[in-house]
Amino acid sequence: MKWKTALTKIADGGEIIRGQKLVDLIRDKSFVETIFFLLKGTLPAEREIKMLNALFIASIDHGAGAPSATVARTVVSTGNSLHTAVAAGVLALGDLHGGAIEGAANFFKQHFTEKDAVGLVKKLKAEKVRVPGFGHKVLAVDERAAALFELARGNKFYGRYCEFAERFGKALSALSSKPLPINIDGAMAAILLEMGFTPEIMKGLFLIGRMPGLVAQTYEQMTSGEGLKRTEESEIEYVGETRI
Repeated sequence: MKWKTALTKIADGGEIIRGQKLVDLIRDKSFVETIFFLLKGTLPAEREIKMLNALFIASIDHGAGAPSATVARTVVSTGNSLHTAVAAGVLALGDLHGGAIEGAANFFKQHFTEKDAVGLVKKLKAEKVRVPGFGHKVLAVDERAAALFELARGNKFYGRYCEFAERFGKALSALSSKPLPINIDGAMAAILLEMGFTPEIMKGLFLIGRMPGLVAQTYEQMTSGEGLKRTEESEIEYVGETRI
């Protein structure tokens, strides 16, 4: 079986990443620079380094209650290894948790030329379309998004997608019964589009940022001494039939 790749070459005498010696990258480049280089094939400018670094930090962890962290902690509490539990946490990432970034990016690409955000919101609500990248179970305002947009402005990555995302978000919240702030998925989607990334790779970028948090959550549970974690019966409501 043969594979073709332009990413990495390993041979006696050294490893090559995108045409550069890995040892040179080790000596001269940061982790964020090398991630950008591996994914895009070009070394990032200073503003790209700052922006990607901020995106990774913003997504690094979101508490033990986040589904992926809860799953990872539960799995490691049953006696599994750290890497097995982290992998289980990764598998818990989906369109409603951590994976909305791709859908949000596609939505922004499709609608960023819309001038009437209020009209668009009304149309989507009438069609009962749920727009990814907006709303949060706990937060009325997602400060991570605001901080990222501020940095995007400062590093000249605030363009048509970011402008539309914030404008649409304001219209959405104004016409909804509860606050639906643009969240980390929506903010990352808009900014990554401005940086030239495609929607298809964005879940991967979110995953790179969240991985340290999953490792930390898993390790904390593994070393807590608490043993098996499970939902208390008092928190489970039986809604089936009762036959005596």
